[in-house]
Amino acid sequence: MQETNLFADDNDQVDNTGLGEIQAGAQRIDASQKAMINAQSDVNQLLPLKYSWAWEKYLAGCNNHWMPTEVSMQGDIATWRAPVNSPQGLTEDEVLMLKRNLGFFATAESLVANNIVLAVYRNITNPECRQYLLRQAFEEAIHTHTFQYICTSLGLDEGELFNMYREIPSITDKDAWALKYTQALEDPSFTTGTIERDKAFLRALVAFYVVFEGMWFYTGFAQILALGRRNKMVGIAEQYQYILRDESIHLNFGIDCINQIKIENPHLWDDAFQQEVRGMLLEAYELEAAYGRETMPRGILGLNAELTEQYMQFIANRRSEQIGLGLLFDDVENPFPWMSELIDLPKEKNFFETRVTEYQTGGALTWD
Repeated sequence: MQETNLFADDNDQVDNTGLGEIQAGAQRIDASQKAMINAQSDVNQLLPLKYSWAWEKYLAGCNNHWMPTEVSMQGDIATWRAPVNSPQGLTEDEVLMLKRNLGFFATAESLVANNIVLAVYRNITNPECRQYLLRQAFEEAIHTHTFQYICTSLGLDEGELFNMYREIPSITDKDAWALKYTQALEDPSFTTGTIERDKAFLRALVAFYVVFEGMWFYTGFAQILALGRRNKMVGIAEQYQYILRDESIHLNFGIDCINQIKIENPHLWDDAFQQEVRGMLLEAYELEAAYGRETMPRGILGLNAELTEQYMQFIANRRSEQIGLGLLFDDVENPFPWMSELIDLPKEKNFFETRVTEYQTGGALTWD
């Protein structure tokens, strides 16, 4: 990727943090004055809404509230403590996959949360989107709590689990790839307002919403939910189902943000930038293929590295189309159709015969 100067001088930048001086007697704003980035309107004024989709996702997130400690781990503890390769326990390959899967997610959720708090929230200048981001940040905290709860329940080595992103090469490579897109943005002096800075922000949205949450989480979801389908580690599988439900909204919110920024700033989405984003998605596919090989060297539960590569091609195609880039690979079939069935389940369906629907305090929502 070509290096750009993210800190070029620009005397026309506007402080939209909402922490500046109050302008006494200022006129009331209308929705047309709101924008995703570089808005001139007051970010403290939620109403009138401009983007109903952002507010609807905030309400959906609130309706989906859950806590990991409400999920029983007794069956998982018994399975984990059973002798390896026994009928009551996990196989050696399942143990390897489970530990590396948990090791990726344990810190991935914190990386996403840091990106939201330190980069995305500061540079999104729309209050209803900020409202959703506050909800998402809380959900990322819940997800991190989930892996703490799993770790302590099973008696896993805390240092090994939470340091795995610095010990397993494929996990290290994925996290390092994502962080390079936000390191400059997390500098307190960074603001949008120039073409290059706006593109840097858009890259970060692609890296974390489209790739991190929209591609890389899905191999991990398939692995754990495959265990749950075979009545193994059903407590962890239940928690992953809750996380998947949250992440579906995170992903769709991020894609809506990207597409709305494109509409309002078409000069950013030029041919060169589109090719750059396509390159990002292809790099992400290669990194995830390596992760599949390192977590499932011999294959488990009807999954193997080759099938997860095909699954990631299928997912990459879907994400690329969602942001208007067309297919990256020749039309690929989904090798795990049961994952699509799970993602698209109506909320009244109880997949693991758990209490998922009991957390629905509002109207049902549709996963895309």
